[in-house]
Amino acid sequence: MSSTNARTYEPIASLRVAFLGLGVMGYPMAAHLALAGHQVTVYNRTESKAQAWCSEYAHTRTPRHAPTPRLAAQGAEIVFCCVGNDDDLRSVTLGADGAFAGMEPGAVFVDHTTASAQVARELHGAARPLGLQFIDAPVSGGQAGAQNGLLTVMCGGDSAAFDRVQPVGMAFSRAFTRMGESGAGQLTKMVNQICIAGLVQGLAEAVAFGQRAGLDMNLVLDVIGKGAAQSWQLDNRGKTMVAGQFDFGFAVDWMRKDLGLVLDEAHRNGSRLPVTALVDQFYGDVQHMGGNRWDTSSLIKRLG
Repeated sequence: MSSTNARTYEPIASLRVAFLGLGVMGYPMAAHLALAGHQVTVYNRTESKAQAWCSEYAHTRTPRHAPTPRLAAQGAEIVFCCVGNDDDLRSVTLGADGAFAGMEPGAVFVDHTTASAQVARELHGAARPLGLQFIDAPVSGGQAGAQNGLLTVMCGGDSAAFDRVQPVGMAFSRAFTRMGESGAGQLTKMVNQICIAGLVQGLAEAVAFGQRAGLDMNLVLDVIGKGAAQSWQLDNRGKTMVAGQFDFGFAVDWMRKDLGLVLDEAHRNGSRLPVTALVDQFYGDVQHMGGNRWDTSSLIKRLG
């Protein structure tokens, strides 16, 4: 079974690019770049995953894998990345084996990790003396969005560098938008996660209430989804909440990581986020129930 779903790509000149990190998001994102006609070299900490990727996409233009980020980045005009957190990002960019050491002046590093705005600004600053550009570009849309090549990408960084990478990044995106200077992409992703946290908790409470009231909740969701209560969460997670299905989607552990970044940034800039802080604690309850890898919609488990 393919890790990507078919889509059409805008015609664009083939570039040498690299992709660092072949997790549930990076693997299909790198695949869309290859399927769009680019020459892709991949790096993954577990090398067997990189070898498997090259085997799956052997029919594309010269897929390669490299044992270090530095070697993967050599000769690439754009280096894409999607890893776990701030420290993972530093480990693949900095140091003797980091991507920055292998990139040529003028190349652009595009980071799709959901990380802190602080590390984005740090790496933007580290790249410039080397003649490199750094774009922070976290994504929204989850694993399905990555597989379908329909992610929403929020970018921060210099406008000229953004203009170079945007047509290439559209291979896996429905929208690829510059939000401002370095760090603005990560800050926009934080706004996204604040919105999601409140919506999922509200949906969980609504479904739990309706079930206790004896309503046919699938019918209820069909009806209210045509009115002001409609949301992506209701359309895509409401019925799986009713069915008690949570073994898919965006994991609770990942959401807690993201909300931790949000709350840290709120502490720095003086924002008050009482509901977000409360929902973060609710996700902690789900973790204590053993739901670390359950989808974020598993908040309803607390209400049973």
